[in-house]
Amino acid sequence: MTILIAYDGSADSRAAIEFAAKHLTAEQTVILTVWEPLLVQLKKYPLAGAAVLSDAAAEWRAQAEQYAKEGAELAKASGLGDVSFRAVADNESIWQAIVDTADELDASLIVTGSRGLAGVRSVLLGSVSNHVLHHAHRPTLIVPPGKS
Repeated sequence: MTILIAYDGSADSRAAIEFAAKHLTAEQTVILTVWEPLLVQLKKYPLAGAAVLSDAAAEWRAQAEQYAKEGAELAKASGLGDVSFRAVADNESIWQAIVDTADELDASLIVTGSRGLAGVRSVLLGSVSNHVLHHAHRPTLIVPPGKS
């Protein structure tokens, strides 16, 4: 079984890795961090200006790769074996990049954390985990946030 775990450095994504390590057995685990390249940023935030975003593009990719590596180290420390990591560019949306990577890997399961947004905040901000759940054609485990 191949497990794909979405990881963005947040406490919720760390909880997803820890839950997966405690409750699942995988032949292979892939930690995935999705980052937004310059053109996606310009489409989403046209007023930000190309100069500012251009300087940040390489930094964003490096940060995404660092997050993915951090997630892989956490997965190994939590007991998951055969762990690899990827940083993938978001060319359309974060949830789509997760689903596409799962399809590419033919992952048996997608694991993602949930920020637990509800009501208006969820509608305004959207939900990556909700979109993954409804668009992936494979089992998806959404780990809820811990109790505060």
